[in-house]
Amino acid sequence: MSLEEFLHNLHFNIDKANQSNWKADFEDAPLAYKLYRGLPVVPLSTEVPLTLTGGEPPVRLDLNRVGHFLWYVFGFTQLSQSVFPMDSTEQNSFPLQSYRRFAPSGGALYPNELYVYLKVEGLPDGVYHYDVAHHSLVCLREGNFDSYLARALGNRCDISSCFGIVFVSTMFWKNFFKYNNFAYRLQGLDAGVLIGQLMEVAKRFGFASGVYFQFLDTAINHLLGLSELEESVYSVIPLSLEATIWSTNGKDLYKNVISEELKQELPAIQPEHFERSRSVKDYPMITAMNEASKLDSTSSFRMIGGRATPERVERTVALPHIEPLYYDLAEACENRFSPDMDFILGKVSQQQLATLLLKATSSFSYRNDLDEAYSSNDPRVTIYSCLYNVEGISNGAYEYDSAKHMLREICPGDHRLHLQTGMSLDNVNLLQVPLCLHVAGDKEFYKTELGYRGYRIQQMEAGMLVQRLLLTASALGMGGHPLLGFEANLSDELYNMDQEGKTSLIQIPIGPYRPRPSLRGSLHS
Repeated sequence: MSLEEFLHNLHFNIDKANQSNWKADFEDAPLAYKLYRGLPVVPLSTEVPLTLTGGEPPVRLDLNRVGHFLWYVFGFTQLSQSVFPMDSTEQNSFPLQSYRRFAPSGGALYPNELYVYLKVEGLPDGVYHYDVAHHSLVCLREGNFDSYLARALGNRCDISSCFGIVFVSTMFWKNFFKYNNFAYRLQGLDAGVLIGQLMEVAKRFGFASGVYFQFLDTAINHLLGLSELEESVYSVIPLSLEATIWSTNGKDLYKNVISEELKQELPAIQPEHFERSRSVKDYPMITAMNEASKLDSTSSFRMIGGRATPERVERTVALPHIEPLYYDLAEACENRFSPDMDFILGKVSQQQLATLLLKATSSFSYRNDLDEAYSSNDPRVTIYSCLYNVEGISNGAYEYDSAKHMLREICPGDHRLHLQTGMSLDNVNLLQVPLCLHVAGDKEFYKTELGYRGYRIQQMEAGMLVQRLLLTASALGMGGHPLLGFEANLSDELYNMDQEGKTSLIQIPIGPYRPRPSLRGSLHS
């Protein structure tokens, strides 16, 4: 199977993308977190702040504040125990116990890991792994790596002005064991959701941040001591107290850097980590995609911006002006819930819909290495929606224009049952859902400009927008459930996306819900 055919099947025909006769061995499942052995450990404070409403740069930046930041981004936040409902078809019903984090993950498998390069008070400068299980930092390398990282990013960032650099990686086996090749699509989305959470938390902590999707993969993985056959970095995120310079002046900006040459400057490290699975099966398509997506020299870096959407003449609905929505991020994270059969049909006001769409898309504007600086760039991922029972808006399928804050009607009517027929699992009753959103993007994932790396970048950007939608929905008292088990061709046809060269990347039902019976325990003091 060619890589292009693989990505097509991954989106439109998953049975063809997956290996035949695949069966997950849950008895031999990997851990949902990485554990290193025999390395220095720095414990982090568990006395985290219980509210996140600010946005001012901290007066004092120390290890405690960094630890609080990491916990809100990716730490264990809750122990949850739930049971199947009484009418469940499960033969052996037993309590399901799981550790929750504020960022959701497909199947709660969390294929991503966080690494940080830190230069803060109370900690030796160096590269660390965030140990989620013990809320601590594991030291991988001590030292100052400003020059190395600057060149790995193509000299496009003033690393010296940053107190930290976050690396979001993906461990391939962590969700391949369950989802087979479909894991490749999930891994990009999960990484994006995590990045979205990180950037929202960074704002509340007063940190400036941005995302580099393009970097020298092998050089970065070498710095962290990662085996590219089992794990690879997907994004690099600088953190500073003030906005950093993204394109430095001088001759080094245009000097080509070769990944293999750069990595020679550092000795290789092979830190030992614990793998609970006794049998780790091969995933050749995922390693092939990772290899094809790698960037080996800084001359390969590109900026693309977005593509203008042609004006259409459909009926438009102007959404009401809204005041800025200020909410406690800690409370929104705590209350975020993914309803299954727990949605209850209720009327949604125009004000709620307008707030959801505007807040999610405006907070999605972020610094990255794809957009031209100081220019107006159209978003690469956008929101379509099927609305039902929204106050003052006719039932129908719409496209949201974030620049003009209005809806463009595409197909009037009640489409809930139509969308229900396109779901591969009946785990959500869409007849109880007033808002069914679809995040859409370029059908060819900017392959001409970005090659196969464009696919995983697109999935990450979709995941980032999804997390903004989920957090805003939570702040409005609603739940949202991201779904990949839907027929993309069906929703694409409904929205006439072929005319614009787009496709639906993920489906998110959003609306009121009833709390599910469960035992939940908070994991912070």
